[in-house]
Amino acid sequence: MWNFDEIIDRRDSGCVKYEGLQKLFGRTDLLPLWVADMDFATPPFIIEAMKKRLEHPVFGYTVVPPDYWKVVSRWIEEHHQWKVEEQWMRFIPGIVKGIGLVVNVFTQPGDKVIVMPPVYHPFFLTPRGNKRQVVWNPLIRHDDGSYSIDFEQLALICDEHCKLLILCNPHNPAGIEWDRATLIRLAEFCQQHHLIVISDEIHCDMALFGHKHIPFASVSEQARDISITFQAPSKTFNIAGIVSSYTVIPNEDLRKTFFGWLDANEISSPDIFAPIATMAAYQQGEAWRKELVKYIEGNVMFTENFCREHIPAVRPLRPQASFLVWLNCRDLNLSHDELVDLFVNKAHLALNDGKMFGPGGDGFMRLNVGCPRAELEQALTQLYAAVRQLS
Repeated sequence: MWNFDEIIDRRDSGCVKYEGLQKLFGRTDLLPLWVADMDFATPPFIIEAMKKRLEHPVFGYTVVPPDYWKVVSRWIEEHHQWKVEEQWMRFIPGIVKGIGLVVNVFTQPGDKVIVMPPVYHPFFLTPRGNKRQVVWNPLIRHDDGSYSIDFEQLALICDEHCKLLILCNPHNPAGIEWDRATLIRLAEFCQQHHLIVISDEIHCDMALFGHKHIPFASVSEQARDISITFQAPSKTFNIAGIVSSYTVIPNEDLRKTFFGWLDANEISSPDIFAPIATMAAYQQGEAWRKELVKYIEGNVMFTENFCREHIPAVRPLRPQASFLVWLNCRDLNLSHDELVDLFVNKAHLALNDGKMFGPGGDGFMRLNVGCPRAELEQALTQLYAAVRQLS
């Protein structure tokens, strides 16, 4: 029904993935598969909902639609079997910004924040930028390429100065859907050590290959009482430019503190289009979402098959969620700089290099497969030609 094979030229649209090439990669003649948004058209029902509002010529101060939080809570319950009360939710102006807000509200300069790399880099850049200490608890990487949380190391590095733990659920860049037993164990540890858990669940609606997303706060009373959850329709429906994030906080004390601060500073008031886009996505988007997931699964399998046949030294880790594929390039036996040079200057590709995701990321690259298959095939073909030149 929807054409995910359509090639859409995003140049000159102000998008980061093209406009940021020169600054970050030193050249503009690259096929960009780095920024975590997709090259698919935003669903037509979202565009139509926004067009309808644009028919009115006044864009003044606007209230949140009365059914807004009912629609959001219904989506969460139907998709993740987590019953969320409306009073538990507030708008936030982006998830990275939300991390910064939580850091500032609940910690003091010098306090420690636990991060589990390799992981989305703002998890450690944002606390550091706010004068907090980052404590690493690297994930355990297994022989099959999968990852698990190192609970023994977590017990060693956690002290009385640790105030927050930031959880990526689903995990970015490895695409892990954390299982219930892991989340329960993490909640027990964090409650015992008086840690607040920020659970970034922005990719929660893009579980792949039969996997199921489990919201951290839903697994136990301990998780419920210590959690600040972030979600958004932005990744799933490709509306990252429309800031539509929200937080869910079941614990009344945490909620009063954080929501009170958000409300006092008018940070909890969305712009005119965020509720419109969110409600259109959650009320009309299920069929589109399912087709998107199928297409992404096809792109993941295409990547796996291409690498297996043509570039066996590059081994993709199959994601359990999201459109991001973690490429293990260590068998190429290249240094970090040589690996970046291979992708950028020889293959003419812009990907996120693994080193930017913290300890454990060296020798990896993060590939965005949220694009038409022809574009993905072109990228992999360019990489294949570049790897062949190495030998």
